[in-house]
Amino acid sequence: MVKAKVYKNFDIKKNHKNSIILIGNFDGLHLGHQKLFKEALKYKKKYKLKLGVVTFDPIPKMFFNKEIKNYRISNFDQKLYYFKKFNVDFIINKKFDKKFSKIKCNDFVKNYLHKKLKSKILFVSNNFRFGYKREGDVDLLKKFQNIFDFKLVKPKPLIKNKKIVSSTLIRNLIQKGNLSQANKLLSRSWSIYGKVEKGRMMGRKIGFPTCNIDIGNYVIAKPGVYSVKVKINKKFLSGIANLGYRPTFNQKKILLEVNLFNFSGNLYNKKLSVDFLKFIRGERKFKDIIQLKSQIKKDILLAKK
Repeated sequence: MVKAKVYKNFDIKKNHKNSIILIGNFDGLHLGHQKLFKEALKYKKKYKLKLGVVTFDPIPKMFFNKEIKNYRISNFDQKLYYFKKFNVDFIINKKFDKKFSKIKCNDFVKNYLHKKLKSKILFVSNNFRFGYKREGDVDLLKKFQNIFDFKLVKPKPLIKNKKIVSSTLIRNLIQKGNLSQANKLLSRSWSIYGKVEKGRMMGRKIGFPTCNIDIGNYVIAKPGVYSVKVKINKKFLSGIANLGYRPTFNQKKILLEVNLFNFSGNLYNKKLSVDFLKFIRGERKFKDIIQLKSQIKKDILLAKK
């Protein structure tokens, strides 16, 4: 895996100028994104150019609509891991704030893509919009190609089962609990990467100790029980996870609790990646702890299968 330079703005080193640039949120780095990167890598090889990515944090949609809290398929750490797997030479992770949102589309092309980056080849998706009030689009970039001496590449979207593979489609599948389809379009298991926090120790009290993981601003999958795997000390451990509000305990905040099979140890404050493999059942309220324990035993047997 290559060592990629991460920038927080467009002031990049000289050796990274005159490169191939891919622009987008790349949330999830799904099969559609992967197609784009594979195409860009062909150009990299052919023209012997460096490959850079421009991405934004927060995702502009989350910036403009503060009501959207849980939206992301992957966080920046995960995106960075996959960018490196795609042999990217540098990443510009630009903070999307009020000042940046006010930049006119023409100025973005002239001052950032041309003057600062000196972009040679530009890769964007068909529905790419940019600049103040999203006034810039692919047609505008086409017009600027000759003026600012760059080539625009706009690969056709990837279509699976008569649908365009997109982050929106995958988000919807995750929200519906359709993990098998979402994982196919991601070409891996969807995962939440987060810190283990101290909980109310309810799991331990009923004989199924769990680690509580902060889900941050990840999209909320369908509440319920999932079979999962977690990487600890370079080994993958199987387990079950409950994502939800724990109605039996009248919990108000959404929680991700993972019970690992064949593991004992302290994981507090450690960062774990929880891979969601399969949806087992929806969340429901049990009349008492005995009924809950009985159901958890059934869930574990099913997950182990």
